[in-house]
Amino acid sequence: MTNEDILQKLNSMSANTLMETLRIEYIELGDDYLVAKMPVDARVHQPMGLLHGGATVALAESVASAAAYALSKGSGREVRGLEITANHLKSKSDGVVTGRATIIHDGRTTQLWEIRIEDEAGQLISLCKMTALVFDKQQKG
Repeated sequence: MTNEDILQKLNSMSANTLMETLRIEYIELGDDYLVAKMPVDARVHQPMGLLHGGATVALAESVASAAAYALSKGSGREVRGLEITANHLKSKSDGVVTGRATIIHDGRTTQLWEIRIEDEAGQLISLCKMTALVFDKQQKG
């Protein structure tokens, strides 16, 4: 599978999920990273008209989880988010944010991802980390 095929698959898997609701789109895939974008508008605002921290974390977890899925393709292993942390550094009220998940540690049972949420000018909005559990697929029977 090419990176473009994987991006297309990730985007099609988002149908009828939170990713579709938030209009998260996976746009770039490399050997150790994945980038997604999300529009910032009233749907993701908190009451003060700013990007909600929960929406930011949803973008971060979505892109890191999808990156973990892409990294494990064909391995027969599955991944699940175990823990996520976020430091919100700047506010945003409109436009687009991108999340770039980069693998920090790819271990036998855990993965550690850094997710940088940035605005259109490349300014850091939030810095997140996600730990994923890696395990063998369970056979259904």
